[in-house]
Amino acid sequence: MKHNESPSTPGKFKMEKPPYNRLRLQSSIAKLAFWSLVFLGMMFVFFYRSPSSSNPAPSDRSRRSLTSSYAGPSFEKRVRQSAKPRSKNGMSVLVTGAAGFVGTHVSAALKRRGDGVLGLDNFNSYYDPSLKRARQAMLERSGVYIVEGDINDGALLAKLFDIVPFTHVMHLAAQAGVRFAMKNPNSYVHSNIAGLVSMLEFCKNANPQPALVWASSSSVYGLNTKVPFSERDRTDQPASLYAATKKAGEEIAHTYNHIYGLSLTALRFFTVYGPWGRPDMAYFFFTKDILKGKSIPIFEAPNHGTVARDFTYIEDIVKGCLAALDTAEKSTGSGGKKKGKAQLRVYNLGNTSPVPVGDLVSILEKLLKVKAKRLVMKLPRNGDVPFTHANISLAETELGYKPTTDLRTGLKKFVQWYLSYYVDGKKSSH
Repeated sequence: MKHNESPSTPGKFKMEKPPYNRLRLQSSIAKLAFWSLVFLGMMFVFFYRSPSSSNPAPSDRSRRSLTSSYAGPSFEKRVRQSAKPRSKNGMSVLVTGAAGFVGTHVSAALKRRGDGVLGLDNFNSYYDPSLKRARQAMLERSGVYIVEGDINDGALLAKLFDIVPFTHVMHLAAQAGVRFAMKNPNSYVHSNIAGLVSMLEFCKNANPQPALVWASSSSVYGLNTKVPFSERDRTDQPASLYAATKKAGEEIAHTYNHIYGLSLTALRFFTVYGPWGRPDMAYFFFTKDILKGKSIPIFEAPNHGTVARDFTYIEDIVKGCLAALDTAEKSTGSGGKKKGKAQLRVYNLGNTSPVPVGDLVSILEKLLKVKAKRLVMKLPRNGDVPFTHANISLAETELGYKPTTDLRTGLKKFVQWYLSYYVDGKKSSH
């Protein structure tokens, strides 16, 4: 046999064994020492990380603070009481974003007519959280309990859906604002896409499945030039990340309706304004700056074009939201499985009367009895569009939606609220 050939039978040749046991022992000790150092390093980073990286995201703070507060019989009792309808045929509605502008008004309206309402809000700091806390206090006086938590917190949502068999979900929680998306795009993906998917997942797994109505936006019409905007128009040219996330939400909703039989309704809001509104909206900070004597920016479209908005008063929006809930059909799925075709709808909720922003300022000047310092500027390339104009014929026909408040009347009510809530730039005692 040649030396490079293998033996034909095992055991024919005996080779001297190297000291494997000793080598294995040394290797094991080395690996143990290495992984011990890695573990200690991870523990050090976890417990002693720098202050700049130790601030958790708002949702993390909510989860940590609520770990103990949403457990126990007292919490469950409070949730059930808030979500229990007073009227025989009343709905049990989970309202997300309940401490927000639209969420507060919708929650109050539902409670007034006898429906059960449970709120959910993370009270983030996109704008002054104290305004959200004031709305919360107002709602709690009317019997609406707002759970503080994030819509992406699966443990919390599981708890709420386990306690209450919701008939409907009014999903209004979202990261709002067109311009802020340029500073913090991740917050829009987290809230408007991941958050919507989170809610849809819990709704599709619930038994019975609730019907879901949620807030889309007129921003989905993007760079469209045909007016008024109709639900039949293309919506594949978003002008901002905010608009893109809302458009993505509509496509995701279609998928959940198709696969799981969820009854879903998207409402495209057009520039909502009124008492308890959002401080980042133009009418709100115009009022504040006019009273302080500061200059306010009046944007012009290209070629000195007019920038106009279809301003819609909050009470009209609330009527549309309640009509969408009232006409929502039951979901057809059960335990995440589709049993039949389910309702899928999209509606514009606007005022149908676009008003130039300059005219808005003129109305505020008369109501505040102060002359505004106007600073005319070109419309920046930050996602804002020159105009919005809603075609509401579909909502009129199917929801009975009919806005009744003109801009002058609505702004008068807003200014009265603003002056009662803020005194010399500071919140009043009430």
